[in-house]
Amino acid sequence: MQEIRPATKKDLSAITEIYNDAVSNTTATFHIEPKSIREQEKWFDKHTGKYTVIVAVENDVVLGWASLSSWSDRCAYSNTADVAVYIKKGFRGKGIGKQLVKELINKGSKNGLHTAIAKICSENEVSLNMFGKLGFKHIGTMKEVGFKFGKLLDVHLMQIIF
Repeated sequence: MQEIRPATKKDLSAITEIYNDAVSNTTATFHIEPKSIREQEKWFDKHTGKYTVIVAVENDVVLGWASLSSWSDRCAYSNTADVAVYIKKGFRGKGIGKQLVKELINKGSKNGLHTAIAKICSENEVSLNMFGKLGFKHIGTMKEVGFKFGKLLDVHLMQIIF
């Protein structure tokens, strides 16, 4: 049985491994260079107060993680979060992402956020469908804003208001 809990710095190695697999092999992120543990520590340290990182764990193995991050450093956006979710290869398609995003929705609402926005590559139909089923609404498409694996990529913006 898996557990969803707040991430700790002890989880950073697994979080980084999962993320770097997405960097190298998918369009789920537009980073093109793997992240170091040091870079991830700086990212993790920004998740305080209303912003959070959670993990799905089973038998002490991190199967996936999700985060609510600051949407912008401009003060007027302080109640808006960027939502992200990544699942370990081999565990995708088992509902872990859905459970993590549901928990983020609960945490965001309890932490006083007003809204969360997901940026999802147009190729990622699984994520587009999952976020839609969880109440996120399509609010726009940014055309050809990313270039990865030799092609221009669109990004859909999906939003939920708590």
